[in-house]
Amino acid sequence: MPPSTKTAPKSAASAPAVTVRPLHDKILVRRDEKKEKTEHGIYLPEQAKDTPKTGVVEAVGTGTINTETGELVPLSVKKGDRVIFTSYAGTELKLPGQTEGLLVMTEDEVLAVIED
Repeated sequence: MPPSTKTAPKSAASAPAVTVRPLHDKILVRRDEKKEKTEHGIYLPEQAKDTPKTGVVEAVGTGTINTETGELVPLSVKKGDRVIFTSYAGTELKLPGQTEGLLVMTEDEVLAVIED
């Protein structure tokens, strides 16, 4: 019988960094962290913390194709924009080697861009 050529699975610590590139009208958003305390310094219990509906755009897709003309329509949001999105927007994506997840969503789920 020939020797096995299988290798032991890599541990999570040695896993290579994974990059994700959104396609078409999809964007990657890093959700803001939950607030630990109020503006007045009162610490919030875990069940009182709301999931933030804001975040920063990490990457954007190429855009959508206009079905009538066949032209590429670029997205209106860009990397680095702070956005507000709907409550149940996107799909959670947890990448190896990262502590916090990303949201993959369509540009339609973005309600507004926060301008400073």
